[in-house]
Amino acid sequence: MCRHLGYLGPVAPVGEILTRGAHSLYTQAWAPHDMRGGGTINADGFGVAWWLPGGGVSRYRNSSAIWTDPAVEEVLPQLHSSAVLGAVRSATNSLSVERNACAPFTGGQWAFSHNGRIPDWQPVLTRLATEFGSPSLIGAESRTDAATLWVIVRDLLEKSGDADSSVADPAAVLPRVIRAVLDLSPESRLNLLLGDGETLWATTVHHALSVLVTDEIAVVSSEPYDDDPRWRAVPDRQLVTLRPGHLSIVPLHTEDSERALR
Repeated sequence: MCRHLGYLGPVAPVGEILTRGAHSLYTQAWAPHDMRGGGTINADGFGVAWWLPGGGVSRYRNSSAIWTDPAVEEVLPQLHSSAVLGAVRSATNSLSVERNACAPFTGGQWAFSHNGRIPDWQPVLTRLATEFGSPSLIGAESRTDAATLWVIVRDLLEKSGDADSSVADPAAVLPRVIRAVLDLSPESRLNLLLGDGETLWATTVHHALSVLVTDEIAVVSSEPYDDDPRWRAVPDRQLVTLRPGHLSIVPLHTEDSERALR
């Protein structure tokens, strides 16, 4: 069911972020510790996005297993960024294995990853798109739940800048989408990860997630990449907001969240 990681901190080689630690994202592709019934290996592709100094997001993806791609150790270490979002993929049964199906999905200043699955995703997300007034789902990069969900999330993020919109920011968009998906498909697994180069937002619905935040760095990862005692496991059904020097973990459906979603 995939593993993902977000990093904010001092400028670092992009490839080094993917391979950092004895239990790096690279290692989690073939030896994950906590998949929670969602598979045993993440060999159906990978991707990484990084933010550029002048603004904007760049991205590299491959439909092959991360350990088969020499670019991870030969090319990506030559690229540097203070903000990185990476993912390794375990494709849900019946979903395609192709480059366009690999997270991160990007648009504008955003990069997005989904660790999980949405049963009956096509009718569920079609109905959701209708309810939210989203653009055509044909625009999804791939015929997968994650790529299609990104069309809906991205549209809501774009609308968040509209003064007439009831959606205020990513911390409202993600809970709103999760609640709507779970209403239609209660067995969905929805660990989402979103970044804009300055802040990371993540959710936990079923799958594992840990965070490491200091004054200098902020990291969110499906599993800790090393044995640093400052890693903190995130409970289920939480919304996480983090950047260096700041960490917020709140329940997805607090009274305040419910009010923000109306």
